Amino acid sequence: MIKTIEWTEAGVVMLDQRLLPSREIYNTCSSCEEVADAIRDMVVRGAPAIGIAAAMGIALGVKNAKAANIEELDEAFLHICGEIQATRPTAVNLFWAAERMKMVYRRTRPQGVEAVRSALIRESILMHAEDVETNRTMGRWGQELIPDKAQILTHCNAGALATAGYGTALGVVRAAVEAGKEIHVFADETRPFLQGARLTAWELEKDGIPVTVITDSMAGYFLQKGEIDCVIVGADRIAANGDVANKIGTYSVAVLANENKVPFFVAAPVSTLDLTIPDGSRIPIEERSPDEVRKIQGVAVTPANVEVANPAFDVTPNRYISAIITERGIARPPFESSLRELIKK
Repeated sequence: MIKTIEWTEAGVVMLDQRLLPSREIYNTCSSCEEVADAIRDMVVRGAPAIGIAAAMGIALGVKNAKAANIEELDEAFLHICGEIQATRPTAVNLFWAAERMKMVYRRTRPQGVEAVRSALIRESILMHAEDVETNRTMGRWGQELIPDKAQILTHCNAGALATAGYGTALGVVRAAVEAGKEIHVFADETRPFLQGARLTAWELEKDGIPVTVITDSMAGYFLQKGEIDCVIVGADRIAANGDVANKIGTYSVAVLANENKVPFFVAAPVSTLDLTIPDGSRIPIEERSPDEVRKIQGVAVTPANVEVANPAFDVTPNRYISAIITERGIARPPFESSLRELIKK
């Protein structure tokens, strides 16, 4: 299994996803600040993986905190959580993970500083293990929707690299292959960060799953020709009505799939659901550096002074989504009721 992120005594070890596929390098973050930088700079990315990184970053910050008593640790803990939560705004898993760590802190606080430190480390490691099992369960649910010999279109990377391991959208693909189905994946390159071309293709090649990389603008061509049986993507936040925020370009793929009567599936853990917001209009959209668009792997592809917009995500309205696959089952329209039923399980 690909090791995306891992807790060690030396610190939080992450596979540097900015360097793939040409170099496979692991960085060790020895402080909370370094974990925050890694999240912000996309050393680690993908909503579930960001959540695990957030939990481990908080645990690491508390481990390193110079606190002589619990009152001093209280102040340090607030600062640590604030620093982690300020890194990226869209992926709700980050905030879910921080809230879970805060609950552990409150529960163990009466036992003193060392008890809190140990409990937070244990919780972050537990969250890592839970995420892998969650993805495998999600994959087993989702693979039932995938016909044998299916040709699947993906956008961005929602695989082992976007999680603690196995993957969400690619977890469904892996589970279908493990069930004996022949699968071929078309991976959108996913500009501007090229998560599909660099990361999805790298993962699938490692697993021996046939993959064809296409540019983002080719998706409509292959859908129109009838060469795609279904689309599967991940999610960074899902509103109460089933609107889905995912990597920029997902909305375009959903519209094209709908036009060509191709099922459009979303695979995400229950931790990605945000039932506190009624619809996708309330989801904050991160705007990233223009240089990510101006350059590809350091090579300029636009005039130096031209204005550039770089929203990292878009929102796909629920009317384009055929089903949302979670570890607790599959939600279908109307999502307002089906998602709430899943939360109760």
